[in-house]
Amino acid sequence: MPTHDFERAGTPGRTPASQAAAAAGRLAGVSFDVSADAYGRFMGQYSEPLAVQFADLAGVRSGQRVLDVGCGPGALTAELVRRTGAGAVSAVDPSASFAAAVRERLPGVDVRRSSVEQLPFPEGVFSAALAQLVVHFMADPVLGLREMGRVTRPGGVVSACVWDHAGGRGPLTAFWRAVQDLDAAADDESDLAGVREGHLAQLFAQAGLGEPEVATLTARVRYASFEHWWEPFTLGVGPAGSYVASLTADRRAALRERCWQLLGAGPIDISAIAWAATIRA
Repeated sequence: MPTHDFERAGTPGRTPASQAAAAAGRLAGVSFDVSADAYGRFMGQYSEPLAVQFADLAGVRSGQRVLDVGCGPGALTAELVRRTGAGAVSAVDPSASFAAAVRERLPGVDVRRSSVEQLPFPEGVFSAALAQLVVHFMADPVLGLREMGRVTRPGGVVSACVWDHAGGRGPLTAFWRAVQDLDAAADDESDLAGVREGHLAQLFAQAGLGEPEVATLTARVRYASFEHWWEPFTLGVGPAGSYVASLTADRRAALRERCWQLLGAGPIDISAIAWAATIRA
């Protein structure tokens, strides 16, 4: 079973935004037009326990009106509903399949298919706007965060979290290591927006939100066997799934073999750490 915890991080450093901008040109816009089940099998076992501590970090509680920005198939949305009730929760996602899945899963939630850089809500209507594992795939992270601030009422909370891909502590670290062992020119996810220490806080500042409090969140998952770990990568989800789908059969087999060499037959324990930033609007 997944376990989780969170701890406060120190004052974030500052790094140039040029790598994130370059990554946006290559990886932002990677298709998430997959089924909710496929995404759940790939990332759900991490995003569901992560949602509990992320909502804790943002202080989400009964009586608030809250927004899930880039809701995917609804891991965080479900946690927000548990805390506030469906009628107090809104969610947006650009993927039609994900928006439909959340409507079916969580009746009563106001679910809209929308770009996260142009939120379909007036100013200052939410007590909290949260983006879980989304900022690094926004076409314009600064604009997306600025929009989150716009729709949050004064004194409300804006919060976002992304995996620490650049620090080699995300859930896909072993996969991308194997990829680059075989293909050094392959793009991984280490230069996406917010995935290195200090960069998520820098994006908040660039969006005009001020200097956020930074924390780390940790989700731990155990896979019973190597096959349980490998199979989700074959479902075409996100940059990793797209990379696997692009390979010939021989190259896919070589990648699978290299992953097995790194991880073994199992059980496999993965500890995935995310950067989180939170501020009062």
